[in-house]
Amino acid sequence: MKFQVLSSAFLATLLLASCGGGAETETTAETTSGTTNTAPVSYSVSSGDSKLMWTGTMLGVKSHNGLVTVTDGAFTLEGGKLTEGKFAVDLKTIAPLDTNYAPDGSEQGTKSMLIGHLQSADFFAVDSFPMAKFVLTGVEGTTATGDLTVRGKTNSEQVTDLTITESEGKATATGKLVFDRQKYGVAWASPMKDMVLSDDIELEFEITGMAR
Repeated sequence: MKFQVLSSAFLATLLLASCGGGAETETTAETTSGTTNTAPVSYSVSSGDSKLMWTGTMLGVKSHNGLVTVTDGAFTLEGGKLTEGKFAVDLKTIAPLDTNYAPDGSEQGTKSMLIGHLQSADFFAVDSFPMAKFVLTGVEGTTATGDLTVRGKTNSEQVTDLTITESEGKATATGKLVFDRQKYGVAWASPMKDMVLSDDIELEFEITGMAR
């Protein structure tokens, strides 16, 4: 099952930004914003301004995509470089946006059935593990490494294609994160059913933070 983000991320996902100066500028994750301020700047994630997108795929059949809410997070930049970051995603907010569903009232394939399935013990088990988390451990160029936790299991994952858009007191980061759902126990109990789903979950994120 493949997720595409906004992210983000989960996990997503994820981010950076920098204390900007006058005109808005866009940089990669490894560059500074051109500001002379080298002191650490902390940002709080704005949930309403941030997006985490997912895409899930049944191999050779169809795909679904949608959003999940980034509920909390913070990150720090020093001299325009990301040094700390942690983010939380509420898996109870999974919301499909595509139209590949049977009409309501059908016996199979409705949007509500997909949501219920993704939130069930077969997949994200949201009653027991409502939150997914990402904690940054390092950044090199436009790639960040961090610990992703899903269903209580933690693995090191990479965020790629990081970019940062900066303006005064505000920063937005975008990027992608792909991970193997099998490492987190996100799998159908029936091997025959599970094999039709892609193991990759792909997230794409857009995270906005406000300077503290």
